[in-house]
Amino acid sequence: MANIRKLRNVKNRFELLDLVLLAVLTIFAFIIIVPFINVVAISFSSHKEYLDTALLLVPKRPIIKNYERLFADGRIWIGYRTTLIFLLVGVPVNMFLTISVAYGLTRPSFPGKKIIFYGIIFTMLFNGGIVPMYLLMRELKLTNTIWSVVFAYGINSFYMIIMRSYFTTIPESLMESAKLDGASEWRILFQLILPLSMPIIATIILFYSVDRWNEWYNAMIFIRKNNLVPLQLILRSIVLETRVTDNMAVSSAVIRDDFVDGMKMACVIVVMLPVMCVFPFLQRYFVKGVLIGAIKA
Repeated sequence: MANIRKLRNVKNRFELLDLVLLAVLTIFAFIIIVPFINVVAISFSSHKEYLDTALLLVPKRPIIKNYERLFADGRIWIGYRTTLIFLLVGVPVNMFLTISVAYGLTRPSFPGKKIIFYGIIFTMLFNGGIVPMYLLMRELKLTNTIWSVVFAYGINSFYMIIMRSYFTTIPESLMESAKLDGASEWRILFQLILPLSMPIIATIILFYSVDRWNEWYNAMIFIRKNNLVPLQLILRSIVLETRVTDNMAVSSAVIRDDFVDGMKMACVIVVMLPVMCVFPFLQRYFVKGVLIGAIKA
């Protein structure tokens, strides 16, 4: 009877803990979802409705004027094109470098791998800064080109460490068997390691894709051509120009109706939407890859 009573107490305790966790997670979900709904609502609302409502979640008279003004500017299509180039060119370069370095640092016969690994970790704490990088790009004559932004962010040390940790979970006996069959290191990597590493590969691709989609700092430093400006800088310039126009024409009811906050929120939605559309297809691999990488790291 004492054991049965003890088991019931443990069960009740777990049920209470589950209830507390559910309540905490619900609160966190509410904190995350409500601001997002507010952003969407503001992007479809007028200036007057925005000022009259303390917390706008559902606009009474939705309008699309903020999006019309945003997409009426032809520069936004230049921004989309440049950002897609960064994404389609930069992510394969990032993945090739990350996979190659991570795989090399897991090989027992790789000379000086510990020194190289600690050197990579050192770069996570200290780096030369943007001035040496700019001087290097200028010396290589890559400024005002796509390649300056692509190569400035060649590899992320943290992502490489996660991938290296995942590669260490693959049994060494598989690679030894492939070597006995005459397979080279590149063949082992592409035909054995990569097919077994799809969860972490999908995870790192998503990380790099988000980084490339949000690329703005390196582009601001290295690019001066108007036809190579990425989406983030284009949206920033549109919002700033709209704010200046709004301040200069305070007496105009039309300008005041197309308010700056609505343009800002429309920009947020334009930037977020492509990533939100892609994430559900990679979520299964993303969760598995992050968990395995985190446990082994």
